[in-house]
Amino acid sequence: MTSSPFYAHSLQNRPETDWEDLEQHLYEVARLASGFASAFNATEWGRLAGLWHDLGKFRPEFQARLRGSGESVEHAGLGAALARSKHKTAGIPLAFAIAGHHAGLANLASSEEGGRRPLIERLDQNTKILTGLLAAIPSDLSAQTLPPLPDHLRDSRSLELWTRFLFSCLVDADYLATASFYSPGVRAVVGEGIDTIPVLRQRLDDALDRLREDLPEERRGSPVNRRRDEVLAACRAQAELPPGVFSLTVPTGGGKTLSAMAFVLRHAEVNGLRRVVVAIPYTSIIEQNAAVYRAALGSANVLEHHSGIDPLAAEERDREAETRRRLAAENWDAPVVVTTNVQLFESLFAASPSRCRKLHNLAGSVLLLDEAQMLPVGYLLPVLEVLRELVASYRCTVVLTTATQPALARRDSLPAGLEEVHEIVPDPAALARDLARVEPVWPEPGAGPMPYEDLARELAAHERVLAIVHRRKDARRLAEQLPEEGRFHLSALMCPAHRSERLAEISARLKVDGAVCRLVSTQLIEAGVDVDFPVVYRCLGGLDSLAQAAGRCNREGRLPGRGRVVFFRAETPPPPGLPNRGLQITESLLRESRARGEEFRLDDTANYEAFFRHLYFASELDAHGIQPLRKELCFESVARRVRLIDSGARPVIVPWGSAEERLEAIRRQGPDRFRLRALQPFVVNLFPWSVSKLQNAGALEEVADGILALSSAFHGLYDPRFGLLLDDDEPQPDPARLIV
Repeated sequence: MTSSPFYAHSLQNRPETDWEDLEQHLYEVARLASGFASAFNATEWGRLAGLWHDLGKFRPEFQARLRGSGESVEHAGLGAALARSKHKTAGIPLAFAIAGHHAGLANLASSEEGGRRPLIERLDQNTKILTGLLAAIPSDLSAQTLPPLPDHLRDSRSLELWTRFLFSCLVDADYLATASFYSPGVRAVVGEGIDTIPVLRQRLDDALDRLREDLPEERRGSPVNRRRDEVLAACRAQAELPPGVFSLTVPTGGGKTLSAMAFVLRHAEVNGLRRVVVAIPYTSIIEQNAAVYRAALGSANVLEHHSGIDPLAAEERDREAETRRRLAAENWDAPVVVTTNVQLFESLFAASPSRCRKLHNLAGSVLLLDEAQMLPVGYLLPVLEVLRELVASYRCTVVLTTATQPALARRDSLPAGLEEVHEIVPDPAALARDLARVEPVWPEPGAGPMPYEDLARELAAHERVLAIVHRRKDARRLAEQLPEEGRFHLSALMCPAHRSERLAEISARLKVDGAVCRLVSTQLIEAGVDVDFPVVYRCLGGLDSLAQAAGRCNREGRLPGRGRVVFFRAETPPPPGLPNRGLQITESLLRESRARGEEFRLDDTANYEAFFRHLYFASELDAHGIQPLRKELCFESVARRVRLIDSGARPVIVPWGSAEERLEAIRRQGPDRFRLRALQPFVVNLFPWSVSKLQNAGALEEVADGILALSSAFHGLYDPRFGLLLDDDEPQPDPARLIV
């Protein structure tokens, strides 16, 4: 490597001798990127991405900019143009990665409205500049040649995923090298206290042994605990198999959370895999699962990454730990990562540098998809294809865990399904029967909707009961008709901090003998939330949702007999789309079962297989047209369309807890990423028409650009029992709050 007068980065008020030498930067990024890319056998490609990513900084105009010219200079496109000049097709993945390492991945030949210029257009423009610059670029850089593309790149969609992984390697390497120059040693804290996979496996085994030893003698040999032991033993035995696709079908109460972790850690140890990534559908259960993992494995080894984390509260608890978590979350640099389906799958189809940066760390990892029945139906084809590709070409293992296993195996009606799925538990059907803890009560044939007035009377007859309805408005209507003593309500019209407080209060009350606890909730209670009621009422809906509701009944198996789950037809239909389709399929399966003279059982795994087969057959599995866009290498278009949560909803900050204090910080200092994330626990997401209604009434304040909060005069619209009150009438301010 020769010395040069060219620089990659400057330092304000420091002599040029302290600036970062450009060639040194290129070789350091190449070293890091090649190491990252080695995890998926693309070492040389990663090296070239690093060597060429900043070739445009050899331009005199860029060096003048470092010295204060203020001129905007294109620098990422030069290395991309060089890559294409080496080979018009094989150079395209490298060109994508280099051209996008600051702005993000573009489309190949088309553009989104208001989006990035197509790659081809940038390459054509930069090829002319490159011709005049080649003499200034050291020959040991420009003379490099492209290796052959990997054999597994069978089509353009496999090339698309590989390009995104290569992009991830370059982005992370560039971030790390630049951070090391400006802030040497800043990331050293990330590695503090981190243990190896074998150490974590042993630690978990020890923790599981202690849990069993701590059980009273009479409970160790109970039928439930014997079955839990069998599940754990099966997980340990099957972990010896080579990487692939596995399913762990275990009913509620079967010890799935820790047994699944025992499988993935042992499997990772045996097969030399690097980390475990646990993806969960909802933030409501991530915290409880992450807490279980931290207790067993040690806090430093478990990275929790999702939007529900309160950064201010985390800093108050442990500033150093929160700093370490934030740094590790940038690239998932931890042995165990606990995140959401949204974070995982949107990143796998992302185009921005920050979202893609962590992807290379998925190679050689175990992906544990908890509550696998919640995989997004409208994105199922692209998701399944990427999962297959990760297993086939990136040395990943995928584990699907649930009590209601979806029908994801390849078949004639689902040719894109997963192949060679290994079930970890020898006989899931027998396990489901043995661990059945509830007796379902189905509505009579031809029975109409149950009026909420009648339902409220039935609920009031129980001291402890949970009722689950489709809609937020229904939850409030039903709860208002219950006696006030021990009455609780949960819905998405309550902000996450409010819901967490209520859940803690509900859990505490359920542990007090004789305490009344009647809870009315929407479906959010079904996502693995750890509550245990003797009686549950659930409006009829999709069979997977009904099973999840039943999992909140007699969850710990403490009742002398089985719990009671009563299904009823609601006054209002479920929301259109998937919920309504699920209800229709369940009704059809019920009719078929009755026509055969058979009892329709929740503990029959064949019913769930039938339900999901019908659901997938009746649904559009690539509802947003992702697969054709991937085929055309339209990275930006794909990223814009992959939104697992409806992007039409708008967040509104509500007055709960410290929300007003955090809003005031934004009013005084303006928004930044940290202050915006600090508002997440106090957000209620509303449909556009609800936002318009509140705005027309003057009930919303725009605290900063696009940040809406319930204005002070309308704080009375946020009720401590029911959350945000959205009635059909126009919202009215609280007169007392208008007095200055």
